[in-house]
Amino acid sequence: MTATAAFTLENPVFRTYAIAASLMVLKMFAMAWLTVYRMMRVNGGYRSPEDTRKSLLNPNPSPDQTQPNDYVERIRRIHHNDLENVPAFLAAGLIYVATGPSAALASGLFYGYVASRLAHFAAYVTARSHEARATCWTIGAAIVMYMAAASLVHALLG
Repeated sequence: MTATAAFTLENPVFRTYAIAASLMVLKMFAMAWLTVYRMMRVNGGYRSPEDTRKSLLNPNPSPDQTQPNDYVERIRRIHHNDLENVPAFLAAGLIYVATGPSAALASGLFYGYVASRLAHFAAYVTARSHEARATCWTIGAAIVMYMAAASLVHALLG
């Protein structure tokens, strides 16, 4: 398969990557919207002092609105974790597509990563133990590291 053909939706590996990558991008943006939803729900957890100014959406401002609120901060931590981890998946996965892996292996890796991030979200949002979150994170990290290492070997050995 030519390099150009590898990055078309006719290639089942790239199509699977496109689906998994799109899901991860949508999840990351959903965390931003969920943060806003939670801030509005508790009328607090704002980050910046200007957020406590009187406005249409904040008719009764209070300096206390900038105090940390765990209901809001929990989603911020999840979002931050996504921002630290998902870009590595996006990059490693795209490079991995260029190596021409089997569709079955690539699907397992791409969808395994998505599942690990969704499981990490579920564990985090429901305040499960650090070990539960770490297990979900480790699965995703191992997948990304495998794809990066396989791509490196493929590039070095041609």
